[in-house]
Amino acid sequence: MAEAGTERTERIIELLRERGARLTNARRAVIDALAMARSHLTADDLGVLVQQSAPDIHISTIYRTLDALEHLGLVDHVHLGHGRAIYHLTDQPHQHLVCEGCGAVVEVPDSTFAQLADQLRQGYSFTIRPSHFAVLGRCADCAGVGKIASDH
Repeated sequence: MAEAGTERTERIIELLRERGARLTNARRAVIDALAMARSHLTADDLGVLVQQSAPDIHISTIYRTLDALEHLGLVDHVHLGHGRAIYHLTDQPHQHLVCEGCGAVVEVPDSTFAQLADQLRQGYSFTIRPSHFAVLGRCADCAGVGKIASDH
């Protein structure tokens, strides 16, 4: 797993350089932590991971680095319901479904919302950015298999 994370880090660093940005210690540490993460991370979670390997990088630097990497299109943040935003690298595009019952997060391919995006673009001249917010609902376990649950 570590090797895959290292390769992913290097791919992201290559993209960073292609976009004309310079590689700082903080940028490398944040990219590496995101590439190695087994799940999505809040900025605070990311701060803990980065400071384990680079204690001299302050949390405010991590926030600024996340903003810079997001501006470069290398990192994205997503709001998973009512909690804090989580961060992930953009090299593996996906959307999020969040169960309101148990909190499970399911990653789905970008194409999942393609038809909806087309309908909104054609019918309303509106372009959506579904990756910014998760779609909330109920997983099969919380909804009861074969039963549609609706709280609203």
